[in-house]
Amino acid sequence: MNGRQRVGALLLLAAFAGSQEALAYRPFNGTDAAVAEPGVLELELGPIQYFEVGSTPTLFSPDVVINYGIGERWELVLQGRLAHELLPESQGPNLIDNGVFLKGILREGSLQDKSGPSVATEFGLLLPATRDDPGTGAALALIVSQRWQDLTLHLNAEVAMTRRQFVDTAYSVILEGPYKWPVRPVAEFFYEREYGGSEIGSGLVGAIWRVSDHLAVDFALRGGWIDGVAFKEVRAGVTIDFGLVNSKR
Repeated sequence: MNGRQRVGALLLLAAFAGSQEALAYRPFNGTDAAVAEPGVLELELGPIQYFEVGSTPTLFSPDVVINYGIGERWELVLQGRLAHELLPESQGPNLIDNGVFLKGILREGSLQDKSGPSVATEFGLLLPATRDDPGTGAALALIVSQRWQDLTLHLNAEVAMTRRQFVDTAYSVILEGPYKWPVRPVAEFFYEREYGGSEIGSGLVGAIWRVSDHLAVDFALRGGWIDGVAFKEVRAGVTIDFGLVNSKR
């Protein structure tokens, strides 16, 4: 490949590195089996996030997810992020990972202060990027969460038809430390395979600081590989609830 083709290929891989777009719970690729309360708007914001695959750096600024409680057990999810290529050949910002989804609780459990696991589903459309990824896809996910006194576990499984019209499967395991701690350690193990496309594996370690019932701050380091090419990422952001009812997250 020539220089421009190589840059394009690496940036496409960079987009796939976070391509489990149907799911969102900062700072993870996966999510939890909880939704915003009716009438509550929850903003997940990554002001500046650094990503590097091989020797190709990219800034995501901003990275935005908006969750709005539309009824008992359901929320509407909108998301997207701006990718800024840190290269001389850059063509300017690219709006990627755009999507609109519905997320619903199938079974109320420990995340809703009840017994047993919480179970949720999330499904919706993967919308076109402004450049390089013009197609439309769809995704369906199942999420199971269980909270104990010293540990919270979230299991995610997703199947999707990507914007390039390939079948894609993704799996995530999230571990969180004691929920009552103001600052709790977190980790995630993630695997994704696009049949006919890329294969991704990664690990994440970080922390979530629950400043108040309506504000949380997160920081995490993520590393892994995309088709054998190593990548690293720094994630930092905030989650803010706007409303009179506390979120269950």
